[in-house]
Amino acid sequence: MARGFESKAVADQQESAQARPARRPDRTVDPTLASRRQRLELARVDVERRLALAVAPAHRRMLERALRALTNDLDSLGSAGH
Repeated sequence: MARGFESKAVADQQESAQARPARRPDRTVDPTLASRRQRLELARVDVERRLALAVAPAHRRMLERALRALTNDLDSLGSAGH
């Protein structure tokens, strides 16, 4: 009995996933650095969102400075981690 096209595609995807080697987590990453990076990235997203909504010039300048500082911190983590 023939399988339908969709079920064959699903079966092919499952076979393909099983054939690929399992990815192991990168154990060379310092968990403290990864946590710091994640916090900085979340803070940057929050500041970007607030900057998009800000209308007062002084508030915008403060958020722009915060965004630059967060970006610099993330950049310094990137160079230290590589």
